Amino acid sequence: MQQQHRQPELVEGSLPVFVFPTELVFYGDDQTSHKQVLTLYNPYEFALKFKVLCTSPNKYTVVDATGAVKPQCCVDIVIRHRDVRACHYGVYDKFRLQVSEQSQRKALGRKEVTATLRPSASQDPASPRAQDDERRMKEQNTDSEFFEQTAFQTESRPAAGGPSLLTVLLGLVCMAALMLPTLGEHESTVPVYLHLSVNKKLVAAYVLGLLTMVILRT
Repeated sequence: MQQQHRQPELVEGSLPVFVFPTELVFYGDDQTSHKQVLTLYNPYEFALKFKVLCTSPNKYTVVDATGAVKPQCCVDIVIRHRDVRACHYGVYDKFRLQVSEQSQRKALGRKEVTATLRPSASQDPASPRAQDDERRMKEQNTDSEFFEQTAFQTESRPAAGGPSLLTVLLGLVCMAALMLPTLGEHESTVPVYLHLSVNKKLVAAYVLGLLTMVILRT
């Protein structure tokens, strides 16, 4: 009699998650290190969906913070440090990768990856005491609160504040200049000293065109 092999029901949080590397190190003086790649592996016979959480989501940009991994495949998750400042040197943040089956919402497994910003690669902790201090700081950050990275799934440009007041005023001046009568017109009630030559109107039209391009870009 043939026995049917049934996949055992997985308990929430019991599925091993395979991620490489397990630690992200960014260096302030090396711009190439501001972009790191996490590789999530799926060695199982069923597809997985994943979600990336972080303790400090405002400091990082995660491209595709949610997605899916086909059976026996892997996916690369790009993480960029977007707030490289000296005040963040030595601060340990954490990313948490949660995975679940496509048809389920509960997290079958999770894996945490530490991230830190250091001033330079030459200042890596090499001595045993420095490594002990580093390990102690990581342990202190165990019970951290994680937040979703959904707002940073794609690269975003900072929101523009709109055209400046000077740009708007200059544009209004150019528009007013174009509306004034041309020099030589006699049937106008506008005083003669406000009549502009053709060359001046051409300059006003050119400047107005440039200002329009600036306003549209902002």
